[in-house]
Amino acid sequence: MKNNKLPGTQLASSLMRTAGQGGHGFTRRDVLRGMAAGTVLATAAGGLMTGASSAFAQTPQRGGRIKVASATSSTADTLDPAKGANYTDYCRHFMFYNGLTTLDEVLVPRMSLAESFDTDDALSWVIKLRRDVVFHDGQPFTSADVVYSLNRHKDPDTASRALSVAQQLEEVRAAGPHEVHIRLTSPNADLPAILATSHFLIVRDGTTDFSLANGTGPFECAEFQPGVRSVAVRNDSYWKPGQPYLDEIEFFAIPDEAARINALLAGDVDLINPVNARSIPRILNSANATAMESPTGAYTNLVMRDDLGPVNNPDFVLAMKYMLDREQIQRLAFGGFGTLANDQPIAPSHRYHLADLPQREFDLDRAKYHLERAGVGNRSIPLVASEAATGSVDMAQLMQLSAQQIGLNLEIRRVPSDGYWSNHWMKHPLGFGAISARPTADLMFSLFFQSDAAWNEAGWRNEQFDQLLLAARGETDEDKRKQMYGDMQVLIHEHGGIGIPQFRSSIDGHNTKLRGLSPHPLGGLMGYMFAEHVWLET
Repeated sequence: MKNNKLPGTQLASSLMRTAGQGGHGFTRRDVLRGMAAGTVLATAAGGLMTGASSAFAQTPQRGGRIKVASATSSTADTLDPAKGANYTDYCRHFMFYNGLTTLDEVLVPRMSLAESFDTDDALSWVIKLRRDVVFHDGQPFTSADVVYSLNRHKDPDTASRALSVAQQLEEVRAAGPHEVHIRLTSPNADLPAILATSHFLIVRDGTTDFSLANGTGPFECAEFQPGVRSVAVRNDSYWKPGQPYLDEIEFFAIPDEAARINALLAGDVDLINPVNARSIPRILNSANATAMESPTGAYTNLVMRDDLGPVNNPDFVLAMKYMLDREQIQRLAFGGFGTLANDQPIAPSHRYHLADLPQREFDLDRAKYHLERAGVGNRSIPLVASEAATGSVDMAQLMQLSAQQIGLNLEIRRVPSDGYWSNHWMKHPLGFGAISARPTADLMFSLFFQSDAAWNEAGWRNEQFDQLLLAARGETDEDKRKQMYGDMQVLIHEHGGIGIPQFRSSIDGHNTKLRGLSPHPLGGLMGYMFAEHVWLET
């Protein structure tokens, strides 16, 4: 926000920057890391970050057309931001629409269609809008578009994926053509970050037809066939000077990972996601392709419930956490890519990550001690795993071997990917989850750790945690808020019923001539926002 302060508050200064102020400050990670399928990756010039790091030294060039392949596609694909269900949808939405704010590389909200967010109490907000923006149909962007876009989420007929989050928007109203006032049901200092997510991108006032997209984004929608492809062409009236750089993006899915890799190596596509770590050597051995790692806040976690969970058997939970050989899990289950975790769900890349929490080490002696206290004896304990929870089958096998050394029999029950999330997730005493990155700590805690959350995987209930969660949501003093989130991570680390061994990385493969890519903690393809940043080197 430009020259605006929140009276009586001390929010982080980074919340006050407009999208155009300063550089992006992306972290350069240009060291080739990890092992893939047990093979040490040979160090190459520039490593895994060639596409990102080299872009800093060059001036983006305009023009060119690229093809991009994701892994998921169906006839349910949509151009309605409110209904976006996967990263294929999200990528398209960021091509065609803008939000009031956008999330930077450390998940701090920066201004986009909004020029400022002002509040005294994190309950009532005044948002001032840009005046130089037009929709693809040439109509000017005004407060009416914001009011319509936000309020439609609360209409059950919209079937918005963000309905539960939007319910905290008690009132959204226009206060002139370029000013919007929002009142929340309770204070939430994260409002600028929430409104940066793809579901809250802004559509034209009154829009009900989403067969094509009419947004303010960097590209216009020339073609959209759900389950087939979309074609995006440059928006010559885009409000960001000089952007986008490309003339056209064709976006579609190649579900089979081997086929995606082959298409990249053959030059049939220019950018793909995801790439399995085992495929990286093939890409790096190519003269025309490379790979980029994006460390994210996503994780695959061990879930302990019921009689083996934190409520009824905290010693068993601690035993399992000490049995997690995190370095071995990262090396063998995730190809050496990712960041070691510490049974806390906030990743090191997040500004609220508690770095001072002592690392829980792999310790079979301690595990055996807590197992004896847990009184599980020599019983055989089922451990349910599936390819649906990325890396969980390998994790289960590693844990089984460790358990055998201290007299515990873990019986791996491998179930199909199809139906895993509805039929098995949170349905067994011992199993796995796979949690995607979330843009705010509050969303992560509220969805998966609050006592009454529908996705409280371990059934963990902690009154102190719930009180801290509510207090932190409305706390506008940044130092106090960070302390609260740190205390909550300690509670999960010590008492929660999940084990988080590492945070997964997302890996993109791309043509070496494609520039401008940088990692983003929300996921691959620059947190789904690659379109306006990438360019082709001639």
